[in-house]
Amino acid sequence: MELRQLQYFLKVAQKEHVTKAAEELHVAQSAVSRQIHLLEQELGIDLFMQKGRNLHLTPVGQLFCKRVESILKDLDRSVAEIHEFLDPERGEIRIGFPNSVGTHLIPTIVAEFRRHYPHVKFRFKQGMYPSLIKDVLSGEVDLAFISPCPDSDEQLIGDVVMTEELFAILPQNHPLAEEKIIRLEQLKDEQFVLFSPGYSLRPIVWQACLKAGFTPQIAFEGGETDTIRGLVAAGMGVSLLPEMALFPTNSLQPAQVRVEEPAVTRTIGLIHRSDGRLPLVARSFRAFLLTYFRTRQNNTPVGS
Repeated sequence: MELRQLQYFLKVAQKEHVTKAAEELHVAQSAVSRQIHLLEQELGIDLFMQKGRNLHLTPVGQLFCKRVESILKDLDRSVAEIHEFLDPERGEIRIGFPNSVGTHLIPTIVAEFRRHYPHVKFRFKQGMYPSLIKDVLSGEVDLAFISPCPDSDEQLIGDVVMTEELFAILPQNHPLAEEKIIRLEQLKDEQFVLFSPGYSLRPIVWQACLKAGFTPQIAFEGGETDTIRGLVAAGMGVSLLPEMALFPTNSLQPAQVRVEEPAVTRTIGLIHRSDGRLPLVARSFRAFLLTYFRTRQNNTPVGS
């Protein structure tokens, strides 16, 4: 069974006429007839039956046609994907990221990249630290932003692209809301609104509080920066959030204050598999990102 036979068969099935199919295929009618005959011989069945001047699929021919359509579509899609894989200015980039970088960072860098490569498509997947690692290793995504950047791993390559300060966020009527800078110890008696276990920001905040000499009292837990920010603004507690998560999304906003003793930061890394199987378009995006963050390292931080 040859690919050409399947293509000829599908065209005849669509046109219900050998001559019309041959015209669209730009081949001789006899060539189409011969390939259909050879295909029927190989399968041991009649795929078509004559009805007047037209050919109609037999019941088994209809079943076979559905399979052939699926096979040829998959083949066309595979060829297109190969071309996209080899084209650094087209194709699709699959990128994963945690919730806390999705509000501002991802839209900013994607918009900037598409100014140079307008034909590139993106597929996004949001997740927590363990799931992002898994998605990269399984090939579900090409690249992932992750915090903190994981230690060296034989299966992963990671680059720290930025270090970001975490700010204390407080209700607007909090006694410390007007301060420019506070010590983290000053929040030891407060109720905290934290990310749920599994989110990478939670251990960063937890360890910072322990370093400041206290264990945070948890009032609420959540998985969205907007939820945490909103609960704090509503007076339900205090929290620490990275700067890029503090962009206002509604009128109810908390106060934000710089923290010292200790200063609280997080690293954000860009990871991919170490086997070198990145599509060219994803390699271009990675190179763009490394340059993008490097040129801004000594200037205004991303997210400010």
